[in-house]
Amino acid sequence: MRLFAISDLHLSFGVDKPMDIFGPQWVGHAQRMQDAWDAMVGDDDWVLCGGDTSWGLHFHEAKPDLDWLGARRGKKVLIRGNHCTWWPRGTAARNKLQALVHPSIHLLQANAVQLDDGTVVVGSRLWDPPDAPWADADAGKILQRELNFLQQSIDAGRKLGGCVAGGPCTVALVHYPPRFVDGRVTPAVPMLHAANVQKCVYGHLHGKDLQYGFNGVADGIRYYLASVDAIDFRPIPIDED
Repeated sequence: MRLFAISDLHLSFGVDKPMDIFGPQWVGHAQRMQDAWDAMVGDDDWVLCGGDTSWGLHFHEAKPDLDWLGARRGKKVLIRGNHCTWWPRGTAARNKLQALVHPSIHLLQANAVQLDDGTVVVGSRLWDPPDAPWADADAGKILQRELNFLQQSIDAGRKLGGCVAGGPCTVALVHYPPRFVDGRVTPAVPMLHAANVQKCVYGHLHGKDLQYGFNGVADGIRYYLASVDAIDFRPIPIDED
């Protein structure tokens, strides 16, 4: 098996939300992603999908986009993004939705997913840090809730043998960036270190904001910015170290 990542697909097969209003790079992006995905990903591979998959507000609106994802080759791990209103938070909602999506899609929230090679995937949506200039008044409260979800996911990962030194590779899949190019980090970063995370995939950033996302290794963790407009609308391989 191989491991890939892609984030922020922003599909809209069930609603009228064309992405080309955000620039010519988005014209025909769904077909471009499909062509690249189907050419690159095999049936035995896994793809980490970092949230904001669909513009649908409710599940029936998001279902055509989730069906598109289910039709792609490989097995997928999917987390919530800030636009995923179709996916209510909480374990009960996750379990209900898990029964409704394609069996190749594994929903990640307050749980962990073990891949075929033993890799353990943990994660949470996260949120803006409250001290960020663009953060709103509720940022601190929402971020803390997401950090609690991340801790629950890490605890579940430990039950699978991950999140510990000497255990299988542990990968974090989050939506909001935990680290920025100027060296700023969110409270998620020390949690990732405590969980022995080796790789972290995130998205959320687009356009001119892509310049603020950190790519590369910092303090032993390799970070991958996987927003589709940062990766030419094709899944990127997660390096095997």
